[in-house]
Amino acid sequence: MSLRLEMLQVARLAPAVLGDEAAGLVEKFIRSQQNEDGGFRDRDGASDLYYTSFAVDTLTALQAELPEDSLAAFFVEKSTDLTALDFVHLCCLARGWSALSAEKRNNAPIDSILGRIETFRTADGGYNQIEDADSGSAYACFLAYGAYSDHRREFPNPDGVRSCIQSLGTPEGSWANDVDLPVPNIPATAAAVTLCRNLRLPIPTETGPWILECLHADGGFLPFAMAPLPDLLTTAVALHALDGLQVSFDNKKERILDFVDTLWTAEGGFHGNWEDDDLDIEYTYYGLLALGHLAL
Repeated sequence: MSLRLEMLQVARLAPAVLGDEAAGLVEKFIRSQQNEDGGFRDRDGASDLYYTSFAVDTLTALQAELPEDSLAAFFVEKSTDLTALDFVHLCCLARGWSALSAEKRNNAPIDSILGRIETFRTADGGYNQIEDADSGSAYACFLAYGAYSDHRREFPNPDGVRSCIQSLGTPEGSWANDVDLPVPNIPATAAAVTLCRNLRLPIPTETGPWILECLHADGGFLPFAMAPLPDLLTTAVALHALDGLQVSFDNKKERILDFVDTLWTAEGGFHGNWEDDDLDIEYTYYGLLALGHLAL
């Protein structure tokens, strides 16, 4: 299954926790972030493919109508010079195109986008956000696999990514993002868990307990063991990984729900953590994903 659709299946359950009025506020907030060129705003107000991909998925999770005409125009414009896009924004462009109707996708140069993504292959068979890197990262491998799966394309050289992911594992059942900073963390571990499930790699029995050990006393998951604060992105992907591992967190749901609630605002968006004063589209999507898992 598409990695995007796998997460959306869960995020669609969030309105059951939010309620109709709050879900309506989320939709209103997301729509308020669209610029005239069809893209959605980053934290500086500029149209950005990364934030646009999260806006599209948030609206889809709410089962709200997408502004397809303006989105397609934005994606067409961003597709004119793929060499101007970095790895992450290439993957976001692929993800954005996959969300549109078949009619709109006729204008999508998917083969060219995937071909450009392949230029970020690393010597160890993985992918890295940096061109010509020697070794891959868990995050980049996750994004690349997602780009192919979202368009139902065969993933090239899966053995290379399997080898890359295995090289980043730690004895305690967690993963580091890359070899340059070998610090076990939740986002990298969650990405690796999803890849392992899809590429049929064994997952250590210690992985679920390690993730649960990162739960903060006041709710929310810490990105790594010594992190000062839990955050919403880490919490959402930790819950997604635990669900994929079929590791129960039922007795912790109330505490986690309380944490997510502290980051919600009546403006319709979510803060990223307790010290984050701004609202943005990315964390609002992760708020829905976390609430979807807590609704199960």
